[in-house]
Amino acid sequence: MGGFEPVNPPDLPVLYEDNHLIVIAKPFNMPSQADPSGDLDALTAVRDLIRLRDGKPGNVYLGLVHRLDRPAGGVMVFAKTSKAASRLSDMIRSRNIVKEYAAVVHGSPPAPSGTLVHYLWKDPKTNLVHAVRKTHKLAKEAVLDYRTLGEREGLSLVRIRLHTGRTHQIRVQMAASGCPLYGDQRYGARVNRPGMQLALWSLRIAFLHPVRKVPVAFAAPPPAVHPWSLWNRGLYEAEWETLSEGGRAR
Repeated sequence: MGGFEPVNPPDLPVLYEDNHLIVIAKPFNMPSQADPSGDLDALTAVRDLIRLRDGKPGNVYLGLVHRLDRPAGGVMVFAKTSKAASRLSDMIRSRNIVKEYAAVVHGSPPAPSGTLVHYLWKDPKTNLVHAVRKTHKLAKEAVLDYRTLGEREGLSLVRIRLHTGRTHQIRVQMAASGCPLYGDQRYGARVNRPGMQLALWSLRIAFLHPVRKVPVAFAAPPPAVHPWSLWNRGLYEAEWETLSEGGRAR
């Protein structure tokens, strides 16, 4: 794609930008949008980045088309025009966007690779999501594919592709399969201590560009800190290349 100029603020890496999209790597523990904490959120940070960098007066349009849990980090796509926002939202609803994640989990998944299907229900009183029977009247189907990339010190590094976008889906499905995410106090309090960082990272997002109608893929690896650093970086980078097949932003 033409017109790409990298912009890399130290705490908010911009992976790609054109007239229609801006793609960042959200840091861990930053809200996707404003919440009651009052902490700086990704939507506001990206909007301010554009406004200050380009000297634009007043408000800058920026569409939030998907979210990441606050403690999770990784690739996020924002729309710079209402047309792009509408088309991206339609793609998400029709499941025409590929979302891949990396996670570190306790123990080992049921098999080296496979598909997990659960039925999830969110308790409105506690905001916790539960795996329930298919017959539960408010249950929503949740489906993901996973592949184990490596195991060390009682932990597994897992690559995940979502087929549905339920609240806390990866966290709940992995916990329900006997391998809660590292650092997840909500769904893995038995094996995680307060203060541990949730090991969930949005690794790659791929879709048809909403205006130019060409395939695009945006990817970023998790930071090389514990527990991600337990695995040989060469092994991870080799897997990373297969995840990025077809090109990063271009």
